[in-house]
Amino acid sequence: MKTFEDFLKKHPEIKYTEGNINNASSNNQKSHKNIKLEQVNNKQEYENIQEFDKAKTKVLKYVLYKKRTEQEIKQKFSSEINENLLEDIIQNLKENGYISDTNYIQRAVNEFIAIKTLSIKEIYIKLYAKGISSNTIDEYFNENEEMLEQYEISCAKKIIIKKSSQMEKEEIENYLYKKGYKSENIKTAFEELENQTEEI
Repeated sequence: MKTFEDFLKKHPEIKYTEGNINNASSNNQKSHKNIKLEQVNNKQEYENIQEFDKAKTKVLKYVLYKKRTEQEIKQKFSSEINENLLEDIIQNLKENGYISDTNYIQRAVNEFIAIKTLSIKEIYIKLYAKGISSNTIDEYFNENEEMLEQYEISCAKKIIIKKSSQMEKEEIENYLYKKGYKSENIKTAFEELENQTEEI
């Protein structure tokens, strides 16, 4: 059997030192480590994606069942989903139009208009209780000021008509004040009802 020395004699172009072998071995070890590290990273990334998708599906079902505010989602899932992961999911759903506090306000106000008699102040309180920021509410109210003022006057008129058989005008005014109705809108509501009565 030929020895390693015989092999080197036959191939003088190969410069052998202990370092070469050690370096080659070291490079091989590094290469194997890199491959393993890459495999670990890929596995971790895959698990992260799976966790994100699973949690996102939960939140999405909650949102699709009924429109929710951002704060409602945080309160619902704060004990189930990691805070940072939940923030990422909320941001993703906001970017895709599934979560929008402004849209929530629009929908809620439309429902109030359809079935309730509320003052603007009462609407504000209800929206704020849902965790919507005062800035977002103020922005919507400023953009829809005329519509909201007309709604409040209309609601005041309904209440005046309903209460007029049981209460005096001053009592009704105090009742409306307590509910947050603006004094000028209360006055307008009474005046419009009086004008309608005169026309009849």
